[in-house]
Amino acid sequence: MNKKTIMLGGLGLVALGAVAFATGTYAYQGNPAKFGPNYTPERHAQIQKAFESNDYAAWKAQMNDRGAARIVNEQNFARFSQMHKLMLEGKTSEANAIRSELGLGQGGGQGRGMMNGQRGQNRGGNFVDANKDGICDHMQ
Repeated sequence: MNKKTIMLGGLGLVALGAVAFATGTYAYQGNPAKFGPNYTPERHAQIQKAFESNDYAAWKAQMNDRGAARIVNEQNFARFSQMHKLMLEGKTSEANAIRSELGLGQGGGQGRGMMNGQRGQNRGGNFVDANKDGICDHMQ
């Protein structure tokens, strides 16, 4: 085999690996037909039982302060449970209305990236625009 064949084969494997990783990463994203990274059949059954019985404490115990558990509380759990039921019934527009009402899923990653939403080499701390011309005073 020549170098070109080996390089193309290696590049193909890298591309295939990237697609496989991305597929696993984006598995859940609000679609109840797909399971997230923390899925187990036992945990799923317990969460479903909590939704059916409107048991906030049982649901919270399974969530371990991840995801929606940071926003959903005992007062709005019934509404969250209703949203879950609507999603399972395929009524996504109604479920999304409740999702917006509760403030869930509105960040879409929140644009934080590697620098956690901070800009510039020194994370914006050195940008001074006292005369409001849009140009950093340190650059003049």
